Amino acid sequence: MAKIHPTAVLSGDIETGDGAEVGPYCVLDGRVVLGAGVRLIAHVHLQGPIEIGSGTVVYPFCCLGMPGQDFKFKPGDPTPGVKIGRDSILREKVTIHAATRPEAPTTVGDRVMMMAGAHAGHDARIGSGVVMVNGAAVAGHGVVGDSVTLSGMTGVHQFTRVGRLAFMSGGSMVSADVPPFCVAWGRNRVMGLNLVGLRRSGMSREHITGLRRAFREVFRVTMPKGELIERLRERGATCPPAGEMAEFLASGTRAFCPALSARGARERENAAPAEGAEYV
Repeated sequence: MAKIHPTAVLSGDIETGDGAEVGPYCVLDGRVVLGAGVRLIAHVHLQGPIEIGSGTVVYPFCCLGMPGQDFKFKPGDPTPGVKIGRDSILREKVTIHAATRPEAPTTVGDRVMMMAGAHAGHDARIGSGVVMVNGAAVAGHGVVGDSVTLSGMTGVHQFTRVGRLAFMSGGSMVSADVPPFCVAWGRNRVMGLNLVGLRRSGMSREHITGLRRAFREVFRVTMPKGELIERLRERGATCPPAGEMAEFLASGTRAFCPALSARGARERENAAPAEGAEYV
């Protein structure tokens, strides 16, 4: 049985799972589905259609399911809304906007941490195991792969993709795709591999070594995109993560972030490597 505070306002088709809690001054409007054990701590505004998976905790002043910030989308237009996975944590003032296209809702995966002020725009897709630090923002139609870390005040341009296990250093901005396993630093640059994240993920030493070799041989030199992809595919025969990198780049419609040399990166940025990065 759900626990609903008397000051909460519920209007529409509301479904609550066992043990769900709706705290003081929350507003739930439209089709809202709360899984078992979901906690809306206080002052949370949900605009349906929205579905929140079991065990997820939503902190005060989050606004979830509001219309997308798109002039083409008018109030009252049909939307598949928002779908949030299980066991996620949405801290204060997180915003997640409803989809503007009918095919699929804006999605946030399982075990996601969105820290204070983080934002996912309309039609964005956020994978599982993602951490979005304070002020990180993914614009409309952006795609973030599983186990990605977006550090504080980072920005992902609309329609841009960030590959699995990538890491964006604080304040970075990208309008080009970030390949899987890489560290983005500055504006549209990758500086190396996310070796800390790869090790923590349990990837084998053999495959990490294979990725390092592939990065040096493919990203540290200039070559046509088609040739780069073919070389990664060749590496993928013995190092599947390199093959995953190749398929990510082959499936993209945007440019991808190029790499700078370690020396050039330090000279241009005049800073130390980002946490989790290692120049390879």
